[in-house]
Amino acid sequence: MRKLLLSFLAVTMALAASAQYYIASFDTLHLSQPDTFYLNYTMPMQDVGFNDGGAHFPCIYDTAFGGSWDHGFAYSNMTDSVTSGYFNQYSAKTAVGYNSSPNYAVAWCSQYASAPTRIIFPISPDTVLGFYITNSTFAYNSMRDGDAFAKKFGGISGNDPDWFMLTVKGYHNGSFVADSVNFYLADFRSANNANDSIIKTWHWLSLSSLGQVDSLEFRLNSSDTVGGNGMNTPAYFCMDNLITKINPIHVNEVNKMSFAAKMYPNPATDILYIDQADQNITTISVLDASGKQVYTQTVTTKLLQINTASLNAGIYFVQMQAGDKTATARFIKQ
Repeated sequence: MRKLLLSFLAVTMALAASAQYYIASFDTLHLSQPDTFYLNYTMPMQDVGFNDGGAHFPCIYDTAFGGSWDHGFAYSNMTDSVTSGYFNQYSAKTAVGYNSSPNYAVAWCSQYASAPTRIIFPISPDTVLGFYITNSTFAYNSMRDGDAFAKKFGGISGNDPDWFMLTVKGYHNGSFVADSVNFYLADFRSANNANDSIIKTWHWLSLSSLGQVDSLEFRLNSSDTVGGNGMNTPAYFCMDNLITKINPIHVNEVNKMSFAAKMYPNPATDILYIDQADQNITTISVLDASGKQVYTQTVTTKLLQINTASLNAGIYFVQMQAGDKTATARFIKQ
């Protein structure tokens, strides 16, 4: 986490001392050299995405036509803010991540994709605070100048009320949370042309109104459409510093389970105990904040002991399986 971003959180978001915040900054994800991006054709039409900051960013590629990106996310450190066209689809118009960081993510929300573009949270956070957003060079230049497929925004007269909008929808347990957030990446709807804008800097997009979600779906729409063939504007945007909040639990009871158990001590240091009222749990796993499994065992006793001594300090999740029932509880490793 960058010091500046931590200061931003502390001052503008009034962070509670008891909460943990996770940031998908993409800066720890490996790229072999400058001006490159993530690309993986090894498993066509399967998820070859990546994890960062407690979230999974799916990415689907296809080997057809020499290899193409079907939909999803890629991380990038491309700095080309000038070159127009499809062959520069992995660059942000800012040429750099938020706060001059090297890496950022590029989202491709193809209307012809095999599935919607989504972010998945293996462990549902209490709140997705939001992320920083900007246009890709490909989309920005297309709207600014027009191209072989898409119009110049504003049209020849400059008076056309064009727009390019991202809609973010939240889901929890497979159900839409009945709220969504819209953000205009370009907006020419004002009668005063001086107000026309195409985003080319990083802007904060708040998602806290969505409440608790376990996935986010992204859809792009534009005023530049042709019949039933969808929009002509390139369906890309760039993101950085996706921030989620997780509140630690400070009680010993695992209350939301379909089977009774106590978990203690919480916070834990060397040993975490789970005491079953009845010996129902068959399997237990521990996951870190990114959703990665760090421990698993088959349960054979009523009182379970989990060795937490080797775990790094932070928030973890215990997943317990009892027949066809699953429960998840949080604990803090000191």
